[in-house]
Amino acid sequence: MSRNAFLLFLLVVAGLLGVGVVGWRRSEAQVLVLQREAAAARLRADALERLGWIRSIPEQKQYLEEVQSFFKWYFEGVDAYRKRFNLSPAFDEYLVELEQRKAQEKELENLPALPDGRRATPPAARTAVDRKAFYDAEKALFDRMHTGRYLPIFSGTDKGMRLDVVTADVSAAGGRPRVRLPLVLWGAQRYAKDDEHSGAKRIVTSADIAATFRLLDSGGKLVAEMSAGAPGMKNDFPERLIAEFPPQVVLAQYEFDRVPAGVAQMEATFSVRSHAPSGGDANATYTWKASVPEEWRLGPGETWEGAQESVRSIEDIDPAQAAKAKAPAKSKR
Repeated sequence: MSRNAFLLFLLVVAGLLGVGVVGWRRSEAQVLVLQREAAAARLRADALERLGWIRSIPEQKQYLEEVQSFFKWYFEGVDAYRKRFNLSPAFDEYLVELEQRKAQEKELENLPALPDGRRATPPAARTAVDRKAFYDAEKALFDRMHTGRYLPIFSGTDKGMRLDVVTADVSAAGGRPRVRLPLVLWGAQRYAKDDEHSGAKRIVTSADIAATFRLLDSGGKLVAEMSAGAPGMKNDFPERLIAEFPPQVVLAQYEFDRVPAGVAQMEATFSVRSHAPSGGDANATYTWKASVPEEWRLGPGETWEGAQESVRSIEDIDPAQAAKAKAPAKSKR
């Protein structure tokens, strides 16, 4: 065999070996992806099996004990899963995606203008800042669950769904103090749907939430009422931002201005409607009664902005007086 032929033979062998190595690595990577997807699916299925009972526990004290036990089990599995597949312990894949999207949008901005003068930059549903804030709000709640600090101040169950009021505090975000109530809804109906444009599967969650707040004085007399309607923020698929967020959860948040100084109690009624793919509706109601802390109230000289006066019946304003009026008179002997 001539020298040139021998060199050619070596090149061919090296090329075949290279192709084989690339193919083997690609196959190994595909197997790893399938293993990761299967492990994630098992963890999610096991979680859903346990959550059915947790959603229906009638007593809040028992629910708090059970949900803490659930989170301990669940996040031990999550941490082991992410360690096994070498995933970030910071759960920040969505932030990496945002950075990549931002870089792509910047590249598009640098492209030459189209003949009609327009740019090829696609309109974004949210600005990068808004998307980051949306993630931060979810991550804060996720960390609370992950570290055993999930202790909602109210929890109720109805129609197979559970609603938690996680905290109630005053935030100065946006320039003025506002009362903030983050909610967690467990068990709303979900189904997968083919996207008309991309053909990919997307998750659709049915959860219409509305709220009414009755503000009472120390004697139980109605001072004011707020019909809040839908929450200002709602995240009906948290797994989009953090893949291992506990399944079948909807996050929501209400915010409202501080209340008049004479308010001592609050009755909040949350209504939830969830439509099943089979056609039925689940209509759930949750009532939370709470004392109004001092930081929720307006200070001296401050007015309640946006308030409107309305005429209400005695039954609405003062149930105690209404009950007294209906009571039969006692006969004297």
